[in-house]
Amino acid sequence: MDSIAGLYAAQAFWFWAALAAALLTIEVISGSGWLLWASASAGATAIVVAIFDVSVPTALLVFALLTLFSSLLARRYLPKPLAPEGHDINDNVARLVGHRGNVVKAFAGRSGRVFIDGKEWAAELDEGETLEAGAAVEVTGVAGARLRVRQA
Repeated sequence: MDSIAGLYAAQAFWFWAALAAALLTIEVISGSGWLLWASASAGATAIVVAIFDVSVPTALLVFALLTLFSSLLARRYLPKPLAPEGHDINDNVARLVGHRGNVVKAFAGRSGRVFIDGKEWAAELDEGETLEAGAAVEVTGVAGARLRVRQA
């Protein structure tokens, strides 16, 4: 334990800088938005420790307070995401509702294939029984892994 305390005493700035980098790495991987403020707070704590040479408990208090206040201020004052209400921004199929594309394989018995947003999808017709290849369609919904479409 003495070696860890001695290492911290000799390299306190680098400890906090490494913590800031580790938290930022986790934030980039997860994309949660919450660890960004803890990372920035660890970086600010590194600067405080380098300038004022504060004790470990004081550095921890500075880190905790900065993280708390920066997270609360960000939640309060930064703009909210512009995602439509009730839609998951990560749901790449539901976001296709309203997009237009073309029939790749002719519909028969209300089933066929369409090309929308650079991908080919299995699709069902909302109305009608057939639709020829090349016809324009619009996505009206999602049924499992299939798109529901109508003639555009």
